[in-house]
Amino acid sequence: MSEIAKRIGRRIRSYRVELGLSQEKLAEMSGCHPTYIGQIERGEKNATLESVEKISSALKVPLSKLFDKIENFESGTESENIPLECYDFLLSKSKEEQEQLFKILLEVDRYKNLN
Repeated sequence: MSEIAKRIGRRIRSYRVELGLSQEKLAEMSGCHPTYIGQIERGEKNATLESVEKISSALKVPLSKLFDKIENFESGTESENIPLECYDFLLSKSKEEQEQLFKILLEVDRYKNLN
């Protein structure tokens, strides 16, 4: 599967887990089959736009947020993609974990500037 399908799947899973939903519950809420939800989350299926819209609606996540910063990932070198990798990494964490990771980054940066 394409890297974009994998990234969208990881983002869907992240939002689902953040809401405390099982794949079965998300499937019920979105009108999709639970197996299909799992395949999308693992990047094994290329979801239709209609399915992604149903899932994003069930998650109460705008489509624009689900696809944010994803369009340029497959172009360029790996080093150019580090910010996108960081974005997806942070997106996969809970709000509390994001805050803690941000504080850690600020401390590392502050320490680096002291030397």
